[in-house]
Amino acid sequence: MFRNMRRWKQELPIEESYEILKKESCGVLALQGDGGYPYAVPLSYVFDGKKIYFHSAPMGHKIDAICRDSKASFCVVAEDNVIEEKFTTAFKSVIVFGKIHVIEEMAEKRMAIETLGRKYSPGRDKEMAKEIEGSFHRLCIISLTPEHITGKEGIELTNMRKV
Repeated sequence: MFRNMRRWKQELPIEESYEILKKESCGVLALQGDGGYPYAVPLSYVFDGKKIYFHSAPMGHKIDAICRDSKASFCVVAEDNVIEEKFTTAFKSVIVFGKIHVIEEMAEKRMAIETLGRKYSPGRDKEMAKEIEGSFHRLCIISLTPEHITGKEGIELTNMRKV
């Protein structure tokens, strides 16, 4: 169902892909948007090792697209260094394919927003709890369950591993 990477020598070990997903702070979620056009939106996220969580307004283009089609991809770029003299970049990125949905179950919704809060505002538990309580009723949490994860690095980085 999912393609093998064409440049398989540049594929990152799955553990490194997971680490990138856990460490980075922004990625681009791609969905089937209005009229069949792709819709890609940059989002903050958290990866707990099993699912990727996003927070959102309860209405809009993203939510409409998710309700229409549960298939999604999510891309995170961990490194992107231009090498001018070689007309290339040294990069690392991860792409996730999976099923996406709006979380309805309150315990999972609360766990996800607290995990997001701890990632982006560590050590601010009291302030976070107050913020969550004030907005929980209108908060939308989205979950992406990965079906396929691949990481890739530029050939320059691959060659440096061999040295």
